Amino acid sequence: MASESSVARPPVCSSCGRLVVPLEKEVGVHFRCPNCGEVIIWRCPKCRKQSKPYRCPRCGFEGP
Repeated sequence: MASESSVARPPVCSSCGRLVVPLEKEVGVHFRCPNCGEVIIWRCPKCRKQSKPYRCPRCGFEGP
């Protein structure tokens, strides 16, 4: 049995908390925090399209 730390978890949108599902018609995006560069920010297609704000959980940077 795999340990809990090695279990793959789907990415979650940093804005709305929705799962970012692979192979959706419209795609989400991911990128490193523009400020600290240590956290991967995920954006679902809806939040990306609507330019909803996100916050980096490490440094608190907020972006559109």
